Amino acid sequence: MTAVEDHTVAPTSTGHPLEPLTGDEVTAAVQVLRSARGLTETTRFVFVTLHEPSKAAVFDWTHGDEPLPREAHVVLYERGERITYEAVVSLTDETVVSFEAIEGVQAPMMAEEFESCEKIVQADPRWQEAMRLRGVEDFSLTMIDPWASSWTGPEDHPSVRRIARPLTWVRSAPGEHGYARPVEGLVVVVDLDAGEVIEVNDHGVVPIPEAPGNYEEPWIFEPDNVPAVGAYRADVKPIEITQPDGPSFTVDGHAVAWQKWQLRIGFTPREGLVLHQVGYDGRPIVYRASLAEMYVPYGDPAPTHRFKNVFDQGEYGVGWLANQLTLGCDCVGHIQYFDAVVNDNDGAPVTINNAVCMHEEDAGIAWKHTDFRTGAVQVRRRRRLVISTIVTVGNYEYGYFWYLYNDGLIEYEIKLSGVISTGAIAPGDTPKHGTLVAPGLYGPNHQHFFCVRLDMSVDGRANTVVEVDSAPSPPGPDNPHGNAWEVHRTVLGSEAVAKRDTDAARARHWRIESAEKTSALGAPTAYSLMPGSNVPPMYSADALYAPRSGFTEHQLWVTAHDDSQRFAAGDYPAQHPGGQGLPVYGAGDRPLEGTDVVVWYTFGAHHVVRPEDWPVMPVSTVGFMLKPTGFFDGNPALDLPPTTAGCHS
Repeated sequence: MTAVEDHTVAPTSTGHPLEPLTGDEVTAAVQVLRSARGLTETTRFVFVTLHEPSKAAVFDWTHGDEPLPREAHVVLYERGERITYEAVVSLTDETVVSFEAIEGVQAPMMAEEFESCEKIVQADPRWQEAMRLRGVEDFSLTMIDPWASSWTGPEDHPSVRRIARPLTWVRSAPGEHGYARPVEGLVVVVDLDAGEVIEVNDHGVVPIPEAPGNYEEPWIFEPDNVPAVGAYRADVKPIEITQPDGPSFTVDGHAVAWQKWQLRIGFTPREGLVLHQVGYDGRPIVYRASLAEMYVPYGDPAPTHRFKNVFDQGEYGVGWLANQLTLGCDCVGHIQYFDAVVNDNDGAPVTINNAVCMHEEDAGIAWKHTDFRTGAVQVRRRRRLVISTIVTVGNYEYGYFWYLYNDGLIEYEIKLSGVISTGAIAPGDTPKHGTLVAPGLYGPNHQHFFCVRLDMSVDGRANTVVEVDSAPSPPGPDNPHGNAWEVHRTVLGSEAVAKRDTDAARARHWRIESAEKTSALGAPTAYSLMPGSNVPPMYSADALYAPRSGFTEHQLWVTAHDDSQRFAAGDYPAQHPGGQGLPVYGAGDRPLEGTDVVVWYTFGAHHVVRPEDWPVMPVSTVGFMLKPTGFFDGNPALDLPPTTAGCHS
């Protein structure tokens, strides 16, 4: 296998207004805030990221113009006051543009809190006593996962206290797979401000499973541990991926050009990977594409699991949890890496090396036809540009992959792997709300919901979204054999009607059409959002936490563009009872025809756990496509060159 690394560290010299903040800019923003506001050590810096200029300003800006004001957006938590603040800092003028207290919310859990939970819990005498009841004396072998608290009642309201509800696992030896041995029934509540345990709720002892779940190389473990992998397969032959002339893409800072595609790579500590200004052959398609929330509700009413409904983006942030990707393992081929700059809670910049990977892949046949009369064969190979990042959120890994194909297709795919969140069950019992994966060990039923925000600009900022259904034509003289079917269009003219659900029986999809440009055939140029596999929430509409996840009520939402409306569950879902985000954004019923629109698509991964998901999950995938639909006047891949003489007549 041949793998080549090209590493980009320095920002572009072009001064583009969407260039992510550098480490020096993070430092400068923090220094300005500290000086201007007299901040002390009790002020914690949650996120420091680019305060993006308005869409209108960026659309109007071209290279060579005066630079747009350079600003940073900062989320702070003042631990001494227990108040969350938002600030905008001008890096151009070195001034504080705004500084505002956000009442009644909790900022996402910070890295220092994520890390401190384990020591706080392990030091608590009540927790220690509960562990002794289960035969555990060596607390150094325990693992404490800092689960977000969810909402269990008024005492959890963000204005009352800042809390987490950590869960406990215990290793049988150092380095052993701890998730194989959950401590069932033990739920702890930690006050993150005080740094102490305020509740220990023990719902009864369930035997800790004894079977190991190791999946790493056998030489890592102590002799008494039994690894799952005894010997590797000997029949896996090498595959070499080479590009002897280098890649087909070019990179200038975070600006990328590949074949006829142009785009910019962005990154924030909350959203992770962001794509900006995606266009084809100079024509705009998507202004900004980002993950707007990910939500994981569990379907098990047991005390250890019933509060588990976590907003991994809004309660933690997936950007700062990004992996440092490894050449030849996470990405294969001729690789271009992009570093990501995030911040620690003192406000210092932190660089995640190789946070974003970009490379090309062969993607099979682009098109082919054989003339059976003459024997002439024409075939072209399809290629795609892959832009990806992978994050670790506690036990789970999520890979976020954008694919741009050389026929104009855009695809988004999420790859789920890692380790299921486990529970223990008494020997001989069968879990009602999960699946047994090892003796005494089960995986609870759960779902993963992802909402992607697509700030569209198909051939310009004036767009209209149209729902497209296919249905049988009515019987009658025009359909004498009953075989006819037709396509029906429904214009989503305002936010009140632009709350839609998938319908596989009607092959439902949605066209995002230009209100200004038409094809050679006279129809509006368009891209269509083509749903992949999907599933609705399985929890009841009366569930305690249902109001927290209003964006999952529909798979598609369309809203009028608003730079401030960026997150599907609202800006601060932590400990919130709900009623935020998309249902609020669309409540004004703004008009949508021929205007600047944002398309939000929510898709779910339904996880009825299998034994094959243990001890580490094989990758499963979920996603959607944006497909050109009249955007081109014909097949845009006709001009692909043949690869070898053997591939054409």
